[in-house]
Amino acid sequence: MSKKFKVLIELYDLVLTPRKDDRTGRVVSTGSVKIDDLIAIAAKRSDISPELMKAVYDLLKGVALDEIRSLKHVEFGLTHNRLGCDGIFIGDHPAWDPNVNSLYLVSTATAEVREAVKDAELEILGMASSGTYINTLTDAVSGKVNTCITQGGGVNLSGVRVKIAGEAEGVGLHLTEINTGAVTDIPKTSVLINDPSSLTFIVPADLPAGDYKLSLTSQFAHGAMLKEPRTYTFDYVLICN
Repeated sequence: MSKKFKVLIELYDLVLTPRKDDRTGRVVSTGSVKIDDLIAIAAKRSDISPELMKAVYDLLKGVALDEIRSLKHVEFGLTHNRLGCDGIFIGDHPAWDPNVNSLYLVSTATAEVREAVKDAELEILGMASSGTYINTLTDAVSGKVNTCITQGGGVNLSGVRVKIAGEAEGVGLHLTEINTGAVTDIPKTSVLINDPSSLTFIVPADLPAGDYKLSLTSQFAHGAMLKEPRTYTFDYVLICN
């Protein structure tokens, strides 16, 4: 039997429905770990060296990628993975249009993961202190939601208390590349709409390709400005090709 673990949930206003008391929940994160962090932790629990673990992991990952490219359904780590495609096709024999169609990875949790989270001990903390929440992020170029951003293209955010306000250090929009940790600040001049429930900005044209997390730091609050800025990080990883 899995060891029980505690999950804390914060509530945010949900603006997608007419009800005034609708809320959406967000699991409170305790941080993030990368593969090197996992290897360091695992190495302390075994006699296998971190170098050997990393070499085996890299080998397995390469094999998994090859098998996915061979159109196999691949179980790797905690997910089942396969290729999927999206976009509209017109007619019975259409051509592939890269402006409309794309391939993507479909990942589904394994039975092991689904079983493991059943042991969660849940605690709802109530409304989040910051109150900031992004419901949807839409890439204006592709029309995709909560998936990607495009160099030089527009991005539309819909949410609660997403307005950027204040002069404190760090206030603004920031894109952090997950693998390198490099942070790109969105210039204030690139923010076209800056309202409490909607925000539109232009992605830097020279943003390097990568996987990004978007964070929003603001002193905005209903009725008064916050003394200290608060940062909200969007849950989804955003791909920039």
